[in-house]
Amino acid sequence: MQDLPLPSGGKIPAGSMVLGTVITASSAKAGGKAIVAMRFDTLEVRGQKIAITTDLRALASPTEVRLAQLPETSPDFGTPISWETTRQIGGDEVYGWYGVVTDKMGQHVGTSVPDGVLVHVRSHPDSTCRGELAGENSVQALWVFSSDACGVYGYDTLTVQHAGRSDPKGQIELVSNKGEVKLSEASGLLLRIER
Repeated sequence: MQDLPLPSGGKIPAGSMVLGTVITASSAKAGGKAIVAMRFDTLEVRGQKIAITTDLRALASPTEVRLAQLPETSPDFGTPISWETTRQIGGDEVYGWYGVVTDKMGQHVGTSVPDGVLVHVRSHPDSTCRGELAGENSVQALWVFSSDACGVYGYDTLTVQHAGRSDPKGQIELVSNKGEVKLSEASGLLLRIER
């Protein structure tokens, strides 16, 4: 959904594909929970396939994704959409294209671009998601997600049972505590590439 800058100065262009497989799926049975396990393990860039290991940082419903792309207030006559303020999934504020991105406390965490944001990934002390990895804190492309987005947004019955950070590495497990696991088309996933 957004160009991803690389430490080398290159980029993975928007529109590249992340491919994966469903490993297991079990239906909810008499008082039980439904589970879907998946793995995203291939990045396809300009026809070239690259093996990757990913983990899940955040998952958002189509409604949450759409709301993050809409201006917080109705634009007045003549104001270009590129100047409007939007709120990322997780709470960061984006002040127009090429504007600053601030967290809930008003601290500058990055910059916006027309197709998303470039921010420093962070975590809260009570969060299960990590911030920087191995001392690496370069800006990351997070599309419509906040710098500290973590968990599930807009799916009230879903939880992340296993994000893929520990063994089995790369395996993501979603659990529904009511009914089946249903992910709608146009949901947003914030995956972190480990390799």
